[in-house]
Amino acid sequence: MRTRDIIVLPYDPAWAIAFAELQQLLCTALQDTILRIEHVGSTSVPGMWAKPILDIDIVIDSDTLLPAVIDRLTALGYVYEGDLGITDRHAFRYDVNPIAMEHHLYVCPAYSAELHRHITFRDHLRSNAAARNAYSDVKRQAAQRYPHDIDGYIAYKSAIITQLYQQCGLC
Repeated sequence: MRTRDIIVLPYDPAWAIAFAELQQLLCTALQDTILRIEHVGSTSVPGMWAKPILDIDIVIDSDTLLPAVIDRLTALGYVYEGDLGITDRHAFRYDVNPIAMEHHLYVCPAYSAELHRHITFRDHLRSNAAARNAYSDVKRQAAQRYPHDIDGYIAYKSAIITQLYQQCGLC
């Protein structure tokens, strides 16, 4: 069992600001190697309760650009972790990042199924208040039931996520 304090907070507009600041830093460093940078995950959905951790997908045209992106992200202090078992999604971590809000950073080619899933789910939650509220409720319940167990938190949310995926055509 992985242990981690689970804190779920009401939506904070500061999350969008933190993303914009990090996006600018990344765009400056990555320039011509990327297509765009997407704010995904619960912090990207106004009105959504979330763990205060940004999820960011950097979109590249193809994996041929990945070595250059890895080099530039390494220069910013990121460490490449591979795909962590998810095809066409490359994960990066950082050990010390005093200039940005806590975040998960991924690089995906534009054709990535995982990128499509992230954006489709985000857009569904942004445009559907009932789905957003239902998911927020489950996230709050999960955090209350599993305040120190990330695996339990994730498992508790799985049924609503499957239901929401069905609503937006992801399964």
